[in-house]
Order: sequence, then structure tokens, then C-alpha cells
Amino acid sequence: MDQTFSKKSTPKHLAWHETLEIHELVAFQAIGLMKLKKAYPEVKCQTLKALYTEAITGLSTNIRELLKFYDLAPSQQRANEYRDDELPFYAGDLLALFKTGVRNYSIAITETATPELRRVLKQQLNRAIDTHAKVFEYMHNRGYYPAYNLNELLQNDVDIANKALTKSI
Repeated sequence: MDQTFSKKSTPKHLAWHETLEIHELVAFQAIGLMKLKKAYPEVKCQTLKALYTEAITGLSTNIRELLKFYDLAPSQQRANEYRDDELPFYAGDLLALFKTGVRNYSIAITETATPELRRVLKQQLNRAIDTHAKVFEYMHNRGYYPAYNLNELLQNDVDIANKALTKSI
């Protein structure tokens, strides 16, 4: 029998691509949770406030559920370094804004029939890409986004998620 196609046992850890997808979800939701909690006191409409409460509860649940999988990441050597300043939050929020913008421009360009509009959107897409790169470099150079070190990247997620989960509203 050809061993190349034989069934292998399932590893007891996450695959790299799963780990990175969870990183993206936790980082994005933790920043969103922080934004919701910062805005919550300013919301005066009780119906909207109830929606905020539901969103805060839902994101908190999502983050807690996903954090459980961090112990299954491919490598587990992490340092316990906690940051108390808000700069990583603001930088991460800016990075997420431009990352989402790049995605949105890319989609919009594929839906554009007017050549002049397509040209403008391509220019704006390139500016969004350039700004995203600048924000990434800012974060990377200051240790806010250790993109080349999976252990530090995941520990950053855990720290940010815990900060978001424990922030009062």
C-alpha cells in the first residue's frame, strides 16, 4: 500500500493557517469591543444602548471562546509582558480601518463599469495600501505588531483581548 496517501493521525495543535485566522478574528474583535465600550457612555437612546450591550456581550463571548484555542497554537513559548498605554489600541484601530478600506476598494473596483470612476478608485486603493503599510511599519517598529514572531503576536492578542474584556463600560 502506498504510504503517501495513508491516513495520518490528527495533530493535537492548530494548523498555522488556523492560528493566523484566529489571530485576525481576536485582534479585530478586541479592537471593536474596546471601541464599543468607549462609546457606550455617550449613547443616550436606550434602544441603541441595548444594541450596544448585546454587541458587547456577543463580542466578549466570541473572544473568550477563541482565546481557549490559543493554548493549541503551534508553539507555546510566550512572554508575559503587559502594556498599559493606549497607543497600540489606536494604532491597531487605524491599521484595521485601512485594511478594511483596501478590501472595500478592491471589491468596489470589480463592480465598476465607468472607466473614470475605476481610475479614481485605483488611486484611492493605492493610497490606502500605502497608508496601511505606514501604519504597519509604525506598529511593527514599536513592538505593537510582532508580525514575524508568532508567539509574540499571539501573546499580543491575548493581552489586547483581556484588556478589552476587563474594560468597564
